[in-house]
Amino acid sequence: MTKKSHSFSLTPAIISDNIPSPETFKDGLPLPKIIAFDLDYTLWPFWVDTHVTPPLKAKDNNTKSVDRWGESFTFYPDVPSILLSAKSTSPPITLATASRTSAPDIAVSLLKQLHLPPSSETGTSSKASGKRAFDIFDYMQIFPGDKRTHFARIQKASGVEYEEMLFFDDERRNQNVESLGVVFWEVPSGVTRAEVDRG
Repeated sequence: MTKKSHSFSLTPAIISDNIPSPETFKDGLPLPKIIAFDLDYTLWPFWVDTHVTPPLKAKDNNTKSVDRWGESFTFYPDVPSILLSAKSTSPPITLATASRTSAPDIAVSLLKQLHLPPSSETGTSSKASGKRAFDIFDYMQIFPGDKRTHFARIQKASGVEYEEMLFFDDERRNQNVESLGVVFWEVPSGVTRAEVDRG
C-alpha cells in the first residue's frame, strides 16, 4: 500500500487563556439545551473514513493523533476552547455528535485519543493531559445515514425538544434536520469561535 498524498499535519489545537470563549456563552441570552456537531470538516479538517489509516497513536500530550503513515490529525484550533466553554456555562450545555462517517470506529478512537488541554481555570498543570474529547460529549451518534435519524435518537435519549438543539455542520445537505425543528448552522470552513457566536 502506498502512502497517501494528502497531508493533514497541523499545529496541535491548544487551549489557553488567550483563546476566549464564544461571547454568546456569556451574553446572558438564552442558550440551546443541546449543541451538536458533525465531525469531518466541522470539528477537524479531514474525512476520517478516507484520510485516516489505523492504527492510531496519540502524540504530543494527546493533542494530536498519528496514523499508520505518520500523518497527524487534530481538531481545528478553536474547537477545544469551544467544547470546554460550553461545559462551563450555567447550566452546562449538553453536547452531541451527529456524524455520517462510514468509519465510526476510527472516529471514536480519535475522540478518545484527542484530549482537551487543561486551562489555568481548572487548576491543573498545563503539562498535564486534559480530558478526553470523547468524555465531553453527552450523546454520540456516529453512523452513515440521514442526519434526521441521528437527531431522532438524540431527542429520544435526551428528551430535549428539537427546537432546543443547535447543529453545526459543514454540509448544506444536512440542513434537512430543520424539518424536525433543529436549528442548523453551516460552517463550510469548520467550527470557530466566530461561527459559534453567529450560530
